[in-house]
Amino acid sequence: MATQVFKIPESFRKDFKYTFCPGCDHGVAIRLVAEVLDELGLRENAIIAASIGCSVTIYDFLNIDALEAPHGRALAEATGIKRAKPDKFVFTYQGDGDFASIGLSESLNAALRGEKLSAICINNTTYGMTGGQLGPTTTLGQVTTTSPTGRNVEYYGYPIKIAEHIALCDGTAFSARVSLDTVANIRKAKQAIKKAFEVQLKGLGFGFVEILSSCPTNWKMTPTQAHERVRNEMCNIFKPGIYKDVTAELK
Repeated sequence: MATQVFKIPESFRKDFKYTFCPGCDHGVAIRLVAEVLDELGLRENAIIAASIGCSVTIYDFLNIDALEAPHGRALAEATGIKRAKPDKFVFTYQGDGDFASIGLSESLNAALRGEKLSAICINNTTYGMTGGQLGPTTTLGQVTTTSPTGRNVEYYGYPIKIAEHIALCDGTAFSARVSLDTVANIRKAKQAIKKAFEVQLKGLGFGFVEILSSCPTNWKMTPTQAHERVRNEMCNIFKPGIYKDVTAELK
């Protein structure tokens, strides 16, 4: 059997430095984004709107044009970029706190308007960069720095299921949830990212992928334990799957 050579995607910066915590899945997710950009020939035509959080360092890895948005405003900024330069491929890469808490209005309204954009949201059930506070996707019973006795419904409410909410928006062309806990699921994640990018290229509407990701540092787990949590807990609460795909409906 031929040996497969590991290659750094062309869309990666040649001088990038890995800055994420050991075991964090952001590195895997960013690599998938880079591979899809390469395969679709988008590197020279892409612009990313990066927002505050661990996700913001994506522009330290990718050799593409990038603008930094205030916390939660990535899709508002991306909308402006796309409307000013409709020939460009515009996407966001955000955390769940950024996308679904402070930025929930911007996110939902971009989908409702059917903006020709693509968005990727990393769901690690916590605010990672700022120390592990309770976020919009924190699961019931999960202990964080701001929910020391665990998330309870009476005080904090339920976690938001982002992919399902985005799928309900009429302007959404594609909405899916994937995970990065196994090689097979990483491959599915790449397929979903590619589809979310393709619906923008075809002018069909808003493309979205929610990625279930580990956060070993804030979860106080080993990388192996963190992936087991994604597999055994998160995937049972946030069901992976395709929640909307207008390309399937058009066939």
